Amino acid sequence: MAERSTAAVDVAGNSGEQPLTAKADQSTADGVAMNPERDKGSDKAQGSSSIDGPGEKTSSPDLHSGHKLARRYRLEECVTRLDGFSSWRAVDEKLRRAVGVHILPADHTRARSVLAAARSSALLGDPRFVQVLDAVEENDLVYVVHEWLPDATELTALLAATPLEPHDAYQMVSQIASAMAAAHREGLAHLRLNPNAVLRTSTGQWRIRGLAVNAALRGISSDTPQRTDTEAIGALLYAALTQRWPYESDAYGLSGLPKGVGLIAPDQVRAGVHRGLSELSMRALANDGATASRHEAPCTTPEELVKAIGEMPRIRPPEPAFTAPPDYQRTSYQQGTYGRPAAHPGVTQPIAPPPPPLQSRTGKALKWAVSALLIAALGLGSWQLADALMDQGGKSDDTNKSQQTDDGDKGAAKPKPTPISIKGSQEFVAKGDPQHPGDVAKTYDGNASTYWRTKTFNEGPAIAPYKPGVGIVYDLGSAKTLSTATISLRYPGDHTTVELYAADSLAPASLDSMHQIGKTTTTGTTATVKVSKSAKTQYVLVWLTAVPYSGADASSYAGAGYKQAIGEVQFAG
Repeated sequence: MAERSTAAVDVAGNSGEQPLTAKADQSTADGVAMNPERDKGSDKAQGSSSIDGPGEKTSSPDLHSGHKLARRYRLEECVTRLDGFSSWRAVDEKLRRAVGVHILPADHTRARSVLAAARSSALLGDPRFVQVLDAVEENDLVYVVHEWLPDATELTALLAATPLEPHDAYQMVSQIASAMAAAHREGLAHLRLNPNAVLRTSTGQWRIRGLAVNAALRGISSDTPQRTDTEAIGALLYAALTQRWPYESDAYGLSGLPKGVGLIAPDQVRAGVHRGLSELSMRALANDGATASRHEAPCTTPEELVKAIGEMPRIRPPEPAFTAPPDYQRTSYQQGTYGRPAAHPGVTQPIAPPPPPLQSRTGKALKWAVSALLIAALGLGSWQLADALMDQGGKSDDTNKSQQTDDGDKGAAKPKPTPISIKGSQEFVAKGDPQHPGDVAKTYDGNASTYWRTKTFNEGPAIAPYKPGVGIVYDLGSAKTLSTATISLRYPGDHTTVELYAADSLAPASLDSMHQIGKTTTTGTTATVKVSKSAKTQYVLVWLTAVPYSGADASSYAGAGYKQAIGEVQFAG
């Protein structure tokens, strides 16, 4: 009978297995150590049969477009056929969505390590990685199903046109390093981190595909996985800044460095490169402890790289370009020519002289008469004003005060807050595992009965020291001036603390890269956070640092303990 095991169900199947077991030939184009003197070739070179073991199958199963796996996944287009496996774009007919599928024979020498790597990656559940949806063995086949992101663009395609702007490069390295640091904390490595594996979505979020699985498919492992992935991140940053691959061979559509020159800092390769990012890429590209930097120590793990990024001054996005309005065309009336005939082209119009002053006797008499009338009017007005003041003297001063108060209130009336719509969201993981990243959209779906919830903690109300906090980053679509945030909560009690942070992206590098703009504590089921000062931002983090104790919740399978759930989040400005 065929064996079927999925990443979502058969968790026990991963017991005792290592995600990356097969050793690769270290002289291949995608060598694990990624030293500058080694060939950094394309996937064609990386897929050479030199990494195949004795007797290993080198041809992928005979599959075709329209073939259906598990009566559910319909193959549409083969995108890779290499080393006895194939990768496809497919359709999940049950959920009516596009997916990606890796397929190899069940007796392939790397089939078991691929299954183990897929299950380990699926258990991580970090939204910064392209998620593994299924890992199956049936009908003499092993296949891994993963997300397909039709709105995402590979870094390879982005760099084909131009290097990244400093802010985009900063966001890319921040998000990738932070994601890889989280993966290594769970014992997972990538080992195939290259421009083809890094994607930017339409919302500006950077995501990584092929965690552990891509290396297992090609039989690649490393004795120093953290060093390997850190250097790969340095190579990605180098390419993003210079549009060059930091090794002598050309790869991923990028030209390599001149032969025999060695590793050159990005700001020496291309003018205008950000100095801090150039230094950071060199620290990550250090080989065996050597670095081209004279000032800073090399970064040998993703965690060290995240720390180095956090110590850098923040690189803000460029100011939006201001487009001057078209020249304001004054009408002939504004130019003082109303009622005059239009000028004929090429004809110079005479300038009419001003009327002569009144110098005759009649004019002088008229001026004296007008002056006398003005003097009389002023005298009469002064007498009437004095009489009015005397009449008001006997009236109560309270009337005047009341009138002044009313007028003052009208002048100080504040405009009604305007609701701000939410365009996207993502759970922010500062430490450890995510909470429930698949439910973040339920916090602004207009349905108060659906919610995103935290996991249950044994102690509280403060979430620390388990985590510094948990929460969600919201995308407001564009920079908005924020005044309040109203959060509906599921559990009352002592007590819930909610903090607001202005972030620079949907996936911030760290909590330290953001600044707090508001905070409140409540024992009820509604938290209203007022922004302490005028804050204009596109991305807002709603951050829970304390949660109340609540009993078991059968509807959500949440046990008794310290926990909280967010039903709806509303922003106003």
